[in-house]
Amino acid sequence: MALSKKPVTGMKDILPEEMEIRDYVISVIKETYGKFGFTSIETPCVEAIANLNCKAGGENEKLIFKILKRGEKLRLEDAKNADELVDGGLRYDLTVPLVRYYSNHANELPSPFKALQMGNVWRADKPQRGRYRQFMQCDIDILGEPSNLAEIELILATTTTLGKLGFRNFQIRINDRQILKAMAAYSGFAEKDYDQVFIILDKMDKIGIDGVKEELLEAGYTEAQTDKYLGLFQGMEKAEEPIVYITETLADFLSEGLKESFQEIIDSVEATKGDFFELKFDPTLVRGMSYYTGTIFEVAMPEFGGSCGGGGRYDKMVGRFTGNDVPACGFSIGFERIILLLLESGFQIPGKGKKVAYLMEKGLPADRLCQVIAQAQKERTDGNQVLVVRMNKNKKFQKEQLTAQGYEEFREFYREGLKN
Repeated sequence: MALSKKPVTGMKDILPEEMEIRDYVISVIKETYGKFGFTSIETPCVEAIANLNCKAGGENEKLIFKILKRGEKLRLEDAKNADELVDGGLRYDLTVPLVRYYSNHANELPSPFKALQMGNVWRADKPQRGRYRQFMQCDIDILGEPSNLAEIELILATTTTLGKLGFRNFQIRINDRQILKAMAAYSGFAEKDYDQVFIILDKMDKIGIDGVKEELLEAGYTEAQTDKYLGLFQGMEKAEEPIVYITETLADFLSEGLKESFQEIIDSVEATKGDFFELKFDPTLVRGMSYYTGTIFEVAMPEFGGSCGGGGRYDKMVGRFTGNDVPACGFSIGFERIILLLLESGFQIPGKGKKVAYLMEKGLPADRLCQVIAQAQKERTDGNQVLVVRMNKNKKFQKEQLTAQGYEEFREFYREGLKN
């Protein structure tokens, strides 16, 4: 069988130009989140298959890259189905590994615990623009903080980071799963049907309110349920204060204090956010993960035409590992999509020195070579990026290649001296 020089479908090689931007973005992320008190952690890329299949990952559980048992444990002849051959899988997100990590180390960690985790995840998904089967995620999470301070800090830390990377005019959409469930209950939907109703609602921005109505009716829900449900969205559209309208309408279905807490998040962010993004209440925001229990949010960027990150509160997930619920909330930046947007916009890393190439004639004497290396070291100390290479026969082509790599200046060194 011939060897393939191309990466596996849905995965990609990263060239130096992109890697340089990725490293810069990672440094900005770590520095900015560090100022908000988040500390870096790392978890293995492989998790127990039972953890990955714990009914918390929504549709992602259908996209797991599964790992076969090894050695004597792999008994093909005794297996009744494929699941009996598997004991692990590549993680499809960073939240399930984080919760397992916290459950295992809670006694060694501060409370609340503010975690920053960056790493690759894998999903057997259909590749498309900005979506790969292996991609990096960047999550910040706060565990052990029951109040809305967690949501406020997560939103401000994330938007501050995006602002430092030069993004403007993006939108943070915010909603609450409790409001979503209350709207469904108010309209007469059974609790077992909530997930299906929300999946249809999530298409609102693509198919509109008429399309949502049609799909709800096709799914077997009554006209009375559907009209009452969609009437809530129409009411919010007309209301001067949509949050007040919906929370007062659903007062009998919402927990006490939710309206005040939700409004406090918005008011606190608005008071400090600056003018480079908009915070918007979006009652159609669903978020796919079933583990969300409260506030949910999403980053929408006009340049991408879709989501570039999101998160929310998941207060019941630690309890699945330990038996005791711990309040938890997280926000994930769409790292790969952000890199894509920066590359497409011709992003230049700010504050870098010049890229200078030293081209040395072959056969340079030792004392002359020492002079060249010393000069390069001095320029590097002064902040420039200096590449020292031997001069090729086709010097013109060599310079063209280096120019394509961003080198702005060339210095040629010969036995008898320097030629600029």
